[in-house]
Amino acid sequence: MKKGDEIIVEQLLDIQIANVWTAITNLPQMKQWYFDNINHFQPETGSASQFVVRSGQRTFTHLWKVTEVNVPTEICYSWKYLEYPGDSLVRFNLTDDNGQTKLTLTQTVLEDFQDDIQEFKNESRRAGWNYFLGDRLPAFLQKNKSKNK
Repeated sequence: MKKGDEIIVEQLLDIQIANVWTAITNLPQMKQWYFDNINHFQPETGSASQFVVRSGQRTFTHLWKVTEVNVPTEICYSWKYLEYPGDSLVRFNLTDDNGQTKLTLTQTVLEDFQDDIQEFKNESRRAGWNYFLGDRLPAFLQKNKSKNK
């Protein structure tokens, strides 16, 4: 991914904004649908997180730092890796769409990532976001919605 590249993924969720906000900002809930090894996350500007994900022989130490928070509609954090050059900004934006929540995720590259690593290619990133936001998050929200009835 090169500086200026953007990936935008939209997902319409049949649940209230407040519930989606909690799912994307509350550590115990994030561990259930996002990354189960996140050890720290606070939806507060300046809060930093670090955790390891392994893919094949590669290690990716995720380094996140919250840059912007507008409760309950928007959170943004930098996303880079300890082992590799590159930096990006990930923005989750929530809006009401006739009683449903439209989640728009935008990942913008601020500093080039290595283009010889499969996980950094645009199609891999897009597939990853579609997996998390199109499969994992809706399934998690539906399960929680059913539990709370």
